[in-house]
Amino acid sequence: MLTRIEVVADPVRDRCLLTTGLLSPRRLPAPDGVVRVALIAASALLLAGDQVEIQVEIKGPVRVEIIETAGTVAYAMRGGSASWDVSISLTDGAQLTWHGEPFVVAEGADVTRSTEVVLEANCWAAIRESLVFGRHGEVGGTLRSSQRAWLDGELLLAEDLDLSPETRPGWAILGTARCLDSITTLGRRLDGSDLGILQLEGVGSVARRLVGQQHESDLGQTWAASAAADKISGWS
Repeated sequence: MLTRIEVVADPVRDRCLLTTGLLSPRRLPAPDGVVRVALIAASALLLAGDQVEIQVEIKGPVRVEIIETAGTVAYAMRGGSASWDVSISLTDGAQLTWHGEPFVVAEGADVTRSTEVVLEANCWAAIRESLVFGRHGEVGGTLRSSQRAWLDGELLLAEDLDLSPETRPGWAILGTARCLDSITTLGRRLDGSDLGILQLEGVGSVARRLVGQQHESDLGQTWAASAAADKISGWS
């Protein structure tokens, strides 16, 4: 079922059209020039057969902040599978921040997760994603992740990860870590003084931490510092 967030900048009041699918978007109070939307599960998630589809379309010089009110657990699926697909379109100066809560892949889960972002040259997005494998005492199930981003028609980011229990312990993937915590910026860069940040060939950055527990990651501080810089610049 499709969850859709469509925002169009307007000099009087930014227009916001929200469509509920397996997730229910709710508009929250926000300063002028900002549209803040919370994502709330409309039913138990994530179960075998669930196909979560989220579309975000933002037009014009407005900033949209998407907030997840709680983490998501992909439960044991007994041979079944589920999908979580996100598509984002930003045009005419649009800006997006999306702070994702932990996405926990429980033992026995099998999930395919994809994100596609298309931006015009004067737009940017910042997305935080925390993937956690297993609840307490569990190894965790299977997750296959795909990310694609295009900036002004040019491919900016392409990444495919096989995070199955057999593959992810590899030294070049997760090793002994249980959590993959990331901040991805597209159309803008994070501070390059942090050696843990990969600067993309185009305008964008990926900051990533491999940790045993999500709370051990310092990317919350990176996110907060970026948000503070935006406030100084007058956005929020």
